Amino acid sequence: MPEIKVTPLGAGQDVGRSCILVSIGGKNIMLDCGMHMGYNDDRRFPDFSYITQNGRLTDFLDCVIISHFHLDHCGALPYMSEMVGYDGPIYMTHPTKAICPILLEDFRKITVDKKGETNFFTSQMIKDCMKKVVPLNLHQTVQVDDELEIKAYYAGHVLGAAMVQIKVGSESVVYTGDYNMTPDRHLGAAWIDKCRPDILISESTYATTIRDSKRCRERDFLKKVHESIERGGKVLIPVFALGRAQELCILLETFWERMNLKAPIYFSTGLTEKANHYYKLFITWTNQKIRKTFVQRNMFEFKHIKAFDRSYADNPGPMVVFATPGMLHAGQSLQIFKKWAGNEKNMVIMPGYCVQGTIGHKILNGQRKLEMEGRATLDVKLQVEYMSFSAHADAKGIMQLIRMAEPRNMLLVHGEAVKMEFLKGKIEQEFSIDCYMPANGETTTVTTNPSVPVDISLNLLKREMALGGPLPDPKKPRTMHGTLIMKENSLKLVSSEQALKELGLNEHQLRFTCRVQLHDPHSDSDTLHRIYTHLKSVLKGYTIQHLPDGTVIVESIVIKVSSSAEDANTKVLLLSWSYQDEDLGSFLSALLKKGLPSGL
Repeated sequence: MPEIKVTPLGAGQDVGRSCILVSIGGKNIMLDCGMHMGYNDDRRFPDFSYITQNGRLTDFLDCVIISHFHLDHCGALPYMSEMVGYDGPIYMTHPTKAICPILLEDFRKITVDKKGETNFFTSQMIKDCMKKVVPLNLHQTVQVDDELEIKAYYAGHVLGAAMVQIKVGSESVVYTGDYNMTPDRHLGAAWIDKCRPDILISESTYATTIRDSKRCRERDFLKKVHESIERGGKVLIPVFALGRAQELCILLETFWERMNLKAPIYFSTGLTEKANHYYKLFITWTNQKIRKTFVQRNMFEFKHIKAFDRSYADNPGPMVVFATPGMLHAGQSLQIFKKWAGNEKNMVIMPGYCVQGTIGHKILNGQRKLEMEGRATLDVKLQVEYMSFSAHADAKGIMQLIRMAEPRNMLLVHGEAVKMEFLKGKIEQEFSIDCYMPANGETTTVTTNPSVPVDISLNLLKREMALGGPLPDPKKPRTMHGTLIMKENSLKLVSSEQALKELGLNEHQLRFTCRVQLHDPHSDSDTLHRIYTHLKSVLKGYTIQHLPDGTVIVESIVIKVSSSAEDANTKVLLLSWSYQDEDLGSFLSALLKKGLPSGL
């Protein structure tokens, strides 16, 4: 039996360095190639030696697909393609292709220029890697080679994020990347058609969470920011340059306008100017409201939000600063955090998920003393708030996607083991399908039962309808009788007459015969009459004839009676039928073996 193998090299029972290998129909595909925010050593990147100990990856992979531009999904790409060695195609959507190199360069600057690391990819490697990228359009089927095809679907989450369907013959896998089933202020909700894949590989970041209404969260967020500003505090909101940043900027911009607030709002890094440029460029990827208002004004040109200069962090008085990156593991957000942490008037609001090992994760878990580089300790006195503006699907969203796609098997990645275990149980209970959650380096093998598509001739369908059969219902299987012929690599079910005509063959009639012994003391003609009467009472909807030549006919079935040579009271019934009436013939022989009712 054919099988599909899935091995996570990253994101198996973990969030970070998403990298999943899929083997399907003799093809090997790498889904995402990310880095881990929580590590600075070898564990930062996926372990590519799993694929091959020596030599380039080109010989082992048919293609690489990147779901979106977040670094935990694309951060190891130049390392994999330029340092380990891969020359094959890398697929991603147009917005991802535009934004990915900017984030990779930013990540490289922080790691190499600021931290002085040496074993790392260069700016040139990022450029060379991006030359291998083949852009994807939504809903467009792309032929990677003669057998492998891929198709992208809208995933919400961030600008350009896509879910991908991978197909080889009749086998298929859908990989969600990160997705969001609820629309937000700047993106729509994820969508996929009822593609019934053999395996749906889904992220499960919020496997046990069912989020409250977005309105309440937004109100809460604004209230906390406002209170902090009123008492003269500074508010730090660590974000990634694209995604939540735009969402929260739109929210604060409208609130500042409404409340006529004067405290400054800043946005760090030049990334954002670029980010807003890309939102304008890829406006079709945003939601309906932004596209409509875009004609009058661009929602990404903010009146109250100004570019941040690092000297502003020491300015007196209240302010709100959006700074990158979002988990406080490096960069500007961490610098500002160190400056403001000692004052209880100040506040840090974490708007999304934080990976283990990052400062964001530590302070959310209540750590008040932090060990920084060079053995210095930092006392955290500012208020720490967590507000989930994360663009991941919650448990309800994951269940919704399963209902949409109707997969035969489910596989969870990009989540914490305990939470995954809980969701796995829920999925198996509700949908009665197997759900897997392999750890990194562990292979899940799923045996597939490929269905073979067959065209049915119109004549055959018309005949079925004429016979009074039910109308075809795609959800209910039904039996069709016909002849299967293969022409130019496609199969067709046609009537036997059409098959003979197309193949130039003569027709032969095939009949089945069967003898049934019956104990009946009457004459042969009386026995035949009693059989006729019995069948009339049992088979209501059938044409039954008693012919003068001493036979009873039911449809194509002929029944004759003769007495046994040894015993006149033992009758031998001879039944004969054509293959079309095989079911009815079997039913009649079984019925007559039971004998005739005594009341006849």
